[in-house]
Amino acid sequence: MAKKTIAEAIRSALHQEMKRDEKVFILGEDVGRFGGCFGVTGNLVEVFGDDRVRDTPISETAIIGAAVGAAAVGMRPVPEIMFADFLTVPMDQLVNQAAKMHYMFGGKAKVPMVVRAPVGSGIAAAAQHSQSLEAWFTHVPGLKVVMPSMPDDYAGLLVASIRDDNPVMFFEHKAMYGISGEVPDTIEPIPLGKARIHREGSDITIIATAMMVHKSLAAAEQLAKDGVSVEVLDPRTLVPLDTEAIAKSVAKTNRVIVVHEAVKRSGFGAEIAAFIAEDCFDSLDQPVKRLGMLNTPVPFSPPLEQYVVPNEERIIAAARELMQ
Repeated sequence: MAKKTIAEAIRSALHQEMKRDEKVFILGEDVGRFGGCFGVTGNLVEVFGDDRVRDTPISETAIIGAAVGAAAVGMRPVPEIMFADFLTVPMDQLVNQAAKMHYMFGGKAKVPMVVRAPVGSGIAAAAQHSQSLEAWFTHVPGLKVVMPSMPDDYAGLLVASIRDDNPVMFFEHKAMYGISGEVPDTIEPIPLGKARIHREGSDITIIATAMMVHKSLAAAEQLAKDGVSVEVLDPRTLVPLDTEAIAKSVAKTNRVIVVHEAVKRSGFGAEIAAFIAEDCFDSLDQPVKRLGMLNTPVPFSPPLEQYVVPNEERIIAAARELMQ
């Protein structure tokens, strides 16, 4: 085990898989000599060369289009979209091509590609560079959606995603790249569709994604001082979703908060809440409570940005309300 930041964990996973399989290559804006917008790809171009760490024009349509074509003929591309907000540009290639080719060609075509894209707020990047759009992609059959929170999960889930024969949307929170933790020297794949319990509890289950996992753990520490036992569950992958783990936790605590950074309206928390209402209703002592960003574009102003996003205090308040 070595202590690594999330950025280093991602780079280690990329390095391992590129060394293991020469079909794996990276493409995107500034991923080569510059080392990536957030420094994630680092010196990989010096190790693997320009052919396998390819700087592209400023065209998300070209990046994803090239990746879909390369994947369809047997390569395993890992395209990086500099900000997840820019995924709105190549939506046709993702939604109408990558997601559907395996189905429409009767299983004869595979599209093994991993789209890496930074999401989230926290760096005052304003409305066009701070969104969390993961729910859009969970709605599309044929796409897998991964959203880790811890360095070792980033590494293991990225390895699993690269080895998967399906297109995977791999969302990385841009304000979390510096968070560190232990990562194995040899990274084993973590199966997609398996949730992780970061904290055991008996009174309330908090189901959280990405940065909200860390805020939920901090809130759980505070609530413990008041005698409230909180379980923090991280789905890690949204598609496939570990409904079995969610149902087991709900049956234990009987109260649920779902929290994510994305806008609350139609966020993925609504899907989780709907599953609990339909399949776990008899386990509930209270209605499921959802927390998400306010229905507004992300402000540039840091104080306003912090105001619209769920925080530790709001999680604590929601928990205390459920305990009444």
